[in-house]
Amino acid sequence: MSTAYWCILIAAALPYAWVAIAKSAVPGYNNKDPRGWIARQDNYRVRNAFAAHQNALEAFPAFAAAVLMAQLAEVDPQRVTWLAMAFIGLRILHGVFYLAGSHALRSLSWFGGIACVIALMASAASRLAG
Repeated sequence: MSTAYWCILIAAALPYAWVAIAKSAVPGYNNKDPRGWIARQDNYRVRNAFAAHQNALEAFPAFAAAVLMAQLAEVDPQRVTWLAMAFIGLRILHGVFYLAGSHALRSLSWFGGIACVIALMASAASRLAG
């Protein structure tokens, strides 16, 4: 189960990796007004990296809750580990596809990630129901 917990840590750190890319994509980042600076950028890499940052922040709570739910429900640890690792791989791809401007692959990786979350939550719910 410790691998799944490491995956929670990685998922928590991913948004900050994407925002670091956004802030370093063009010179002149202004830490006095970071949101205003982002809003004024017309560089697609800045916008896409920041969007990946926001989406990673949005995805984190459900993933962390799903892993913890599965652990508390005593779902098979190997299943939890594989789903958690798949989520991380898909979320990394999601950010990469965001940066590359590959909309279809980005959406596909997003869907795969949410499917992992749903599978973890459903596994926990069915374990407790039966």
